Amino acid sequence: MSSNVSWWGALLAAPAATVALVFGSPAIASELGSSIDTDDTDLVSTPLAEETTVEEIFLEEIEEIEGNVTEEDSIDSAELPTVSEDEDSQTASSESTLDDVLQYSREGRRRQTENRDSLSQVTSITQLSDVRPEDWAYQALQSLVERYGCIVGYPDRTYRGQSALTRYEFAAGVNACLDRIAELLAASTENLATQEDLETLRRLQEEFAAELATLRGRVDNLEARVAELEENQFSTTTKLRGEILFFAAVPFEQDDQFNDQVIFSDRVRLNFDTSFTGEDLLRARLEAEDTPEFEGDQLGFQFGGDNGDDIQIDDLYYEFPIGDRVSALIGANGLDIDDFTDIISPLGQSSGSGGISEFNDPRQYEQGFAGSGAGAGARIQLIDDESTGLSFDFGYVANEPGNPAEGNGLFNGDYSGIVQLTFTSDLVDIGVNYVNAYDDSAFDVGVYDVEGPAVANTYGAQVNFKLFDETLEVGGGLAFTDVAGIGGRPDYDLWSWQGTLALNDLGGEGNLLGVVAGVPSYTRDLREEGETDDTGFLAELFYRFSLNDNIALTPSIIWLSDPFNDNEVDSTFIGSLRTTFRF
Repeated sequence: MSSNVSWWGALLAAPAATVALVFGSPAIASELGSSIDTDDTDLVSTPLAEETTVEEIFLEEIEEIEGNVTEEDSIDSAELPTVSEDEDSQTASSESTLDDVLQYSREGRRRQTENRDSLSQVTSITQLSDVRPEDWAYQALQSLVERYGCIVGYPDRTYRGQSALTRYEFAAGVNACLDRIAELLAASTENLATQEDLETLRRLQEEFAAELATLRGRVDNLEARVAELEENQFSTTTKLRGEILFFAAVPFEQDDQFNDQVIFSDRVRLNFDTSFTGEDLLRARLEAEDTPEFEGDQLGFQFGGDNGDDIQIDDLYYEFPIGDRVSALIGANGLDIDDFTDIISPLGQSSGSGGISEFNDPRQYEQGFAGSGAGAGARIQLIDDESTGLSFDFGYVANEPGNPAEGNGLFNGDYSGIVQLTFTSDLVDIGVNYVNAYDDSAFDVGVYDVEGPAVANTYGAQVNFKLFDETLEVGGGLAFTDVAGIGGRPDYDLWSWQGTLALNDLGGEGNLLGVVAGVPSYTRDLREEGETDDTGFLAELFYRFSLNDNIALTPSIIWLSDPFNDNEVDSTFIGSLRTTFRF
C-alpha cells in the first residue's frame, strides 16, 4: 500500500511525466476515459511565439516517451492502487487533480495542432502585426542599438526593451540605426560597422521595406507641414498689461504765498497690446488720473495729470518693421516726440518706475514741445552690432490733427518735429537731437507768462556712462531753445542742464537709487517783459524698492531752490511715496 501511495505521489508531483504516460498508454486512457471531465478548462493566454516554443518541446518529450513505452509497460486497471473507505476524501482529491492534468494535456495537444496550422501560414516576420522581444528582428535591432546608440529612448527616458512594438515603431528604429551607421561610415571613425551588422541591417531593410517607405513619406510630409507652421506659427493675440499708481505727497516746506496741502492721488493705465506678426505692436491705452501739480513746484511730477479719474484713450499707435533696419510708428493719439527715440537718461525712461519729478525727463524733449497728439515717425538702424548701435530717429506730432478749423489740422496747427542721432554701446549712450515746433499760445515751461504764437528750435544732447556692468550709471544733458515770437511777440532763449546718477540693484534685484540735479528752464531775455532773471535749482533723491516683480515702493524727496527763477521765493521741499502695481 505504501509503495502504491508513493507511486501516485510521484505521479502527481510531476505533471509532465503524468501527461506523457497518459497519452503514451492506451490502457490507462481506456480505464480512465470515463472518469475524465470533458468540460473545457480555462487556460492562461500567452504570446504566440512563446506558446509554440513550449508545446514543440513538450511534443518532442511525449513522442520520445511514447516510443519507449511497450505493452508490458501498460498499466491494467487491476494494478491501480486500492483505496480504503477511510481514504475516500484523499482519493477524490487525487482523482480531481488527475482529471485536471489529463484535461490540460488534451487541451494542450488540441491547441498545438491549431498553432501548427496557424504557424504554417506565417513564413516571414512581415506577416506578423507586431514585433515581439522573442523575434529575431527585434533582437537584431536591439544588438545594433546597444552597439551604435541608434535609439536613446522614449521622451519619458525609458527604453521599453521588453515590450512588443508595432511594425511602424520597429521600422522607425531600423531607420535610426541606418542613419547612425551611415554617419559613422561618412565620418570614417574608428569603430566602423562590421560586415555582420551591415548584413543584419540589409535583412532588416528587406523585411521592413514597406514600413520604411511609408515612414519616410510621412516624415517628409510632416517636415513640410512643420516648416509651414513655423512660417505661420504666430497667432494674433491681445495682451492686457496694467499699471496702477498710488501717490502720496506732502509739501513740508514752501513759501507762504503757496497753500499746497497733503495729497493722495492715483493713475491707472490699461494697455491692450496686439501683434499680428510677432514683430509689430498695436497699442490702445485707457487711462484715468488725478495727480495735479503743486503751486510751489514749477515742473510737477512725471506722471502728473488730472482728468478727474475719467477713463479716456491715451496712447493709440501702431509700430511695425520695414525690412531689417527700419521700424515705423504711426499714432492717432497721445504721441510725444520722445516716443520716436531714446531719451538716454536712466531716470526718465518710465513715469511709473523712474524718478518722481518731471525734471527726470530731459528738458530738450519738453521746453520746445507743442503738445501731444497724432503723428508718425521712424527709426533707421545704421549700425546694429552685438555691443554697438547707431540709429537715426525722426518723428512728427500734430497737437490737434482732428480739428478741421482754420489754424488747426494735421499740418496747419501746433506741431513738433524731432530728429535724433542715437549711439548706444556697453560703455556709453549718447543722443544728439534737434526739435522744431510751432505753438500758437507760446511754449509753457512753467516759469514765464508769455503769450502769443511762436516758433521754437531746440538743440539738445544727453550722455550716460554705464560702469561696473551697468551697476553704476553717470550722465547728464544740456538743452538750448531759441524761441522766435510771431506778430510782435518777444524772442528769447531757454537753457537747461542736468546731471544724473543711478545705482542699479542696490539692496536687491530690481531696486534703483537715483539722483537728478540741475537747472530747469531759465532765460535772461525777458526782463523788459517784467520777468525775473534768477536761476532756480532742482534736486531729487529717490529709491525704488521692488517688493517683487509686480509691486514697487518709491520714496522721494525733492528740493527746489528759487522756485520760478525768483530768489525772493522760499525753497520748496516735497516728500512723496509712490506705489506701483504692474500686471
